[in-house]
Amino acid sequence: MSPFGREMLKHAMPWLVMAGLLIVWEICCVAFDVQEIILPRPSKIFTVFVARFDILMLFCWDTLWTTLLGFLLAIAFGLLLGLAIGASPFVYSGLYPLLIAFNAVPKVAIVPILMIWVGVGALPAIITAFVISFFPIVVNVATGLATIEPEMRDVLRSLGATRFEILTKVGIPRAMPYLFASLKVAITLAFIGSVISETVGGNRGIGFLMLSAGARNDAPTTFAGLFAIAIMGVLMYAVCALVEKRMTRWAFRGEIVG
Repeated sequence: MSPFGREMLKHAMPWLVMAGLLIVWEICCVAFDVQEIILPRPSKIFTVFVARFDILMLFCWDTLWTTLLGFLLAIAFGLLLGLAIGASPFVYSGLYPLLIAFNAVPKVAIVPILMIWVGVGALPAIITAFVISFFPIVVNVATGLATIEPEMRDVLRSLGATRFEILTKVGIPRAMPYLFASLKVAITLAFIGSVISETVGGNRGIGFLMLSAGARNDAPTTFAGLFAIAIMGVLMYAVCALVEKRMTRWAFRGEIVG
């Protein structure tokens, strides 16, 4: 196969795999006569998705903006705290164990507490998206700073560089690939956080729509909501991968695997 053919096949593989899975899903539902309330056929889900597209987009927009806002807050605070932890051994020893302990707490358990504190609505979803996507950013930024070789630090100090100059001119550029790698993970986690909040006690968003559909035994709408979340997650992941490729091209000798 020619290099062009291999490149085309590489880009077509996700679509081919997805189409194959949907075909197998459809065949199994028909062959085993699976009830729609248990597992609807992909063709039925697609029909509902098209018929209720306007409603789905309305609820998806609520989920999208709360997720993005929580994600942007996680980037800002995660970057600052990651730089502090990576640059200072004292901050690392003081805060890192607390971050690990907090990350071990199931995020679904804090949603009812948030609703007591701030009420029902978009704010608990924003906070949950922030909390669940915050930790990977902190860890990866701190890890990126930790990859600076001690020899390089010694050389820079011998040339008169201050700790701040080492951090800004070497540490932050070195941490950029780690940061963007964490963003691709964090954006998908942010969607999980916002949907969890909407499902547990929200009154808007795609999670609330799925919960309402489940209460009516409307499985096709529930699965259409799942597909909508998956599409939004893939699109935002692709945006992060594109920005990564533009911003950190210098750090990779070959093509970035997004």
